[in-house]
Formats: sequence, structure tokens, C-alpha cells
Amino acid sequence: MIKRNQEYLNRLNALSDFFLVFISYIFSSWFRLYVLHGQRENMAMTNGMIMASFLYALALLLILAVMGFYSTTRRRRLRWKLRVLFIAVTVSILGASTLLFVFRLEHFSRGVLILFYFLTLALLGGKQVAAKMALRYWRGKGYNIKHELLIGSGRLADRYRKDVLNEPELGIHIEAVLSPTDEKLEEYLAKPDIDDVVIALEPREYDKITDLIGLCEKNGVQYLVIPFFTDLIPENPVFENVGRTKLINMRANRLEEIGWAMLKRSFDIIVSGVGLLMLSPLLLILAVGVKLTSPGPILFRQVRVGFKRREFQMLKFRSMRVNSRENTAWSSAKDDRRTRFGSFLRKTSLDELPQLINVLKGDMSLVGPRPELPHFVDKFKETIPFYMVKHQVKPGITGWAQVNGFRGDTSIRGRIEMDLWYIANWSPFLDLKILFMTFPGAMINDEKLW
Repeated sequence: MIKRNQEYLNRLNALSDFFLVFISYIFSSWFRLYVLHGQRENMAMTNGMIMASFLYALALLLILAVMGFYSTTRRRRLRWKLRVLFIAVTVSILGASTLLFVFRLEHFSRGVLILFYFLTLALLGGKQVAAKMALRYWRGKGYNIKHELLIGSGRLADRYRKDVLNEPELGIHIEAVLSPTDEKLEEYLAKPDIDDVVIALEPREYDKITDLIGLCEKNGVQYLVIPFFTDLIPENPVFENVGRTKLINMRANRLEEIGWAMLKRSFDIIVSGVGLLMLSPLLLILAVGVKLTSPGPILFRQVRVGFKRREFQMLKFRSMRVNSRENTAWSSAKDDRRTRFGSFLRKTSLDELPQLINVLKGDMSLVGPRPELPHFVDKFKETIPFYMVKHQVKPGITGWAQVNGFRGDTSIRGRIEMDLWYIANWSPFLDLKILFMTFPGAMINDEKLW
């Protein structure tokens, strides 16, 4: 029954989204042209444009369906749904704008299009928030519940049971927890009110998994498997095939795809090139300040470990006196090696600006995990789990860890957790978010001026 109800709700969900998009266009054209500008003949409401909005709504629903937005799983979080909505609506609006431009529909109002974009996001996103709140209420009352059978007798089964209890809004009820050898197993699998089976075996029990899957298939019951190495699986593993062999790529990331990599690199080249050009007067002033306030070179060149564990020379404005500890020691908030002008540079993060040259050369990116000294890389890879994963992408001038407070002499474990989350969840929008969070707020750090 729950499966049939869920399929019905999914269709109703898609149909309501279609009407919300269509109504959003009607309202946007009416409000923008008739209410605000008093145009009696609303050119955005011609038969052709109404048909175009109808087709746009269908296209948007198709994009959402392809992205798994209307799948039957209830384990999708609200944050994931809002992110998919933002991407789908943005991409579809950009595509529609391109078509309008190509076919030279000059009479179409850009104001209507902008209002339509934001209103569509607001309506579809608001509907998801309201639906989430309503489902949480009704499921708390015992309605719309999915009944599951949990098979396992160890740590994984116990943890899954506790996780389900801690998230009642999912509407999942575990009917029973059985061991893989329990005599009642077939009896439970034959029950028509069991919607799913969750198999959570310990390594010592894996000789029984083939028989368990066979029993589920025999009884036509959908099943999910929690692998015994679940703690090692990242957020977005990729499944690949080589002949009949299936592989799990445990550390796949979007930047391995040439399209995304070219997009990020193009953005780095444009921004770093324009940045160096626009900031050249400031860079000249800072260079003179370094030279006049302390003997030694203007730029500090330090070997760091970057993409694919390759070493490169990272550039900074020199903020300290020349010393013998520059490649084996971190700086601190009260470092006695700093010059007075260098203290100002470090306090404002202006000493990092020459790294735009590293970005232009391709050693670094604008956004990514901060590169580390070889001395500390050799140390941390032995003591910090997953530390070397950060080198699967280019290091950055700023990063997710830095805008969340992990910079300088802070927790390495916390920093790596942030870096791994960034790699697993990378998107162009995330990079833009980090850049906006960096300037100017995150540029001012906790270091003392002198």
C-alpha cells in the first residue's frame, strides 16, 4: 500500500510543480507589465508566449525527473531538494533566455523573466519546505509510514536502528530485527506489509549475503545493503563497470571530468588575470613597503605540496625576517620573526595576493584546500586519516576550511574534514560562495599587529 501511495504522491507532486511554474509565469507577466507599467496589451500573455511557458514547465519537470527529484526514496534531505531546484531552475531559465535571444523575441520583457525566475524558485522551494513540515507532523501521528525489516545482529544493524529512531520525520518503522539465520525470516519476507528489507551484515556474516538476497528476490521484496565498510565510503561514490566486474570509485570528484575542470580553470585564469591587472598599483605599493621596511627579497618563495602530490613554489609577500625555520615551522599569532609591515600584511591577508600568479600559472586555484609544507605533509599523512586525499584537487588561495575558521595553527583534523567535504561536494556555486565569504570578512585574521 505504501508503495502505491508513494507513487501517487510523486505524480501529484510533479503535477503541482507544473501548475506552480505555469501560474508563476502568468502572475509575473501580469504584475510586471499590467500592475507596474499599466500596459493594457500584455505582450507576454500572447498565445505563443503562454504555449512557450507551458513547454518550459514541461522541460523543467523533465530536468528535475532526470536529476532524481521525483524518485520514490524518502531519504532525500530537504537541503538536497532545494539545491537541485536551484540548479534546475537556473539552468532552464538560462536555456530559455538563450532561445528567446536566438529567435529574436525582442518584445519579451526581461523584467518578466527575472521576476518569473525568483518567483518560481520561491514557490517550488516553499512548497518543499511546507511539505517537509506537513510530512513530519503526519508521520509523527503514525501516517505515511514505511515498514522495514532489518537483517543483522551486530554493530551496523544496531546503528541503523538508532539512526532511524533519531530521525522520525523519515517515516520509517522497523517491524523487526532478525539475524541472518533466524527461522522467521521467510515468514516476514512473505508479509505484504513489508516495504523494504535492510541488510546490515558484519564481515563475519558475509557468507550469508547471497542467500539473503536470493530470499528477497524470491519474495519480490526491495532490499538495501549496508556494506560492512560503510564508514570508509565517501558522500558521493561512483559505480563503474569493467566487463562483468563492478567497481566502487571511493574518491571520485567532479573535477576529474574534463568539462568541470575546464570551467574551473577558465574561471581561475580570467579572475587571476583581471585581478593582477586591477590590483597592480596596490601590489606595487606593497612591494615597496616590504623592501623599505626589511632587508631581503620582496617575495617569499616556499615549497609546498600541491595537486597530485607535486611540489611547487608558492609566492607571498615576505612578512618575516629571513630565518632558518621558514620550511619547518608554522607562524603563530605572536611570532617574533614578523616585521612591523609584515604584521600588517598578515593581519589583512594581503601577503597572499602574489598567489594570483600561482593561480595564473596553474599551480593553484582560487578555491581549494590550502597547500602545506613537505615537512608537515610527511608528518600528517602518518597521523591524520585521509590527509593525502586533499591533493586530488588543486590547492587554493582560500578554501572551505578557511572561511569556517580553520586557518593558521588550528585543528588539522577539523581542517581535513572541511577539505574532504569540499572535494565531495564541489560545484561552481560552492566556489562562488567561498569567494564571497572570503572577501572581505575572512581576510582579517586573529594575528596581532605587533
